[in-house]
Amino acid sequence: MTRDFSDVHDDLRAVARDLLGEAGPDRAAGWKAIAESGWAGLEVPEALDGSGATFAEVAVVLEEMGRAAACSPYVGAAVLAVGALNLLEPEPGRDELLRGIATGTAVPAVVLAGDTSSAVATEPPFRLERSPRGLLLHGDAAFVPDAVEAGRLLLPALAPDGAPVLVDAGPDADGIRVTSQPLLDATRNSGRVTAHGAVVAEEAVLRFAGDPDAAFRRLGDRAAAAIACDALGSSEAMLDATVAYAGVREQFGRPIGSFQAVKHACADMFVKVAVARRLVEAAARALSAGDPGSWVAVSMAKSYACEAAVDVAGKAMQLHGGMGYTWEGGVHVHLKRAMLDRSLFGSPAAHRRRIASRYR
Repeated sequence: MTRDFSDVHDDLRAVARDLLGEAGPDRAAGWKAIAESGWAGLEVPEALDGSGATFAEVAVVLEEMGRAAACSPYVGAAVLAVGALNLLEPEPGRDELLRGIATGTAVPAVVLAGDTSSAVATEPPFRLERSPRGLLLHGDAAFVPDAVEAGRLLLPALAPDGAPVLVDAGPDADGIRVTSQPLLDATRNSGRVTAHGAVVAEEAVLRFAGDPDAAFRRLGDRAAAAIACDALGSSEAMLDATVAYAGVREQFGRPIGSFQAVKHACADMFVKVAVARRLVEAAARALSAGDPGSWVAVSMAKSYACEAAVDVAGKAMQLHGGMGYTWEGGVHVHLKRAMLDRSLFGSPAAHRRRIASRYR
């Protein structure tokens, strides 16, 4: 992402590609292997057994996960949970959970609804209210990444004073229900989390440091940027696979890659991937630097990269011919993943509307 750390990123990318390539889309890269590789604790402070890195390094891993169509709880547990915990006021419980993620003993998930109609959620999906029984939690969030496998839930909620907070709860707590939601994309899991009057202890309410509204919006931006990274990796995989196939598949006694129409199609795919890479890198840099205006770069990356991924995967299916429509070919895996990426955490149209709001 930056010239100073390009060698580090190249090494990280090579290791991730080897490990995830061994897993493949039909076999998940285990959480233990991910934790042992150090990816889970990339953004965890070094004092808490992490690497003290930034989102730029996380983006490298996310891209490779998209390239391999990997099935893992990395987005929910490492990207969103670590990001959310780093935004909280320091306290022993927070530090213990961060250390648990870095060492692989904890697998939490942040309950952000993936089916938001806007670019990012404008307010938390849950709310806390006071009652004679204490604090009660109400709310509902659908298509939450990795919620089904999570051992802990971090639920964004509006406190009685109107400030966004995080509620630390177990998935089997009374009043909280987690149900699996089927997806067309078989490489990932998603769940619906509902809370109907769940009693919450005061110490389970975690406060954001600084401006809580800005912190909650930043969490939504991290989710959108993570999906954009995944879409970029998937696009690159489809481009590479299609170019390789066009070089060996023959028709009329010559490789189909020698036909002008196929060359033009591959060139169009290459341009889309190149532009998406620039936008995703800009978003990762802005988030890593804590830029207050990073939301613009994030929405640009999310809107373009996810739409481009669907186009690239669709073109890959066409250029693979009949093989592109077979189950064994594997192109369908990336097409379905790209279609889910396009919808998660704001559609391209929603993010374009968000960008356009700067001029109103």
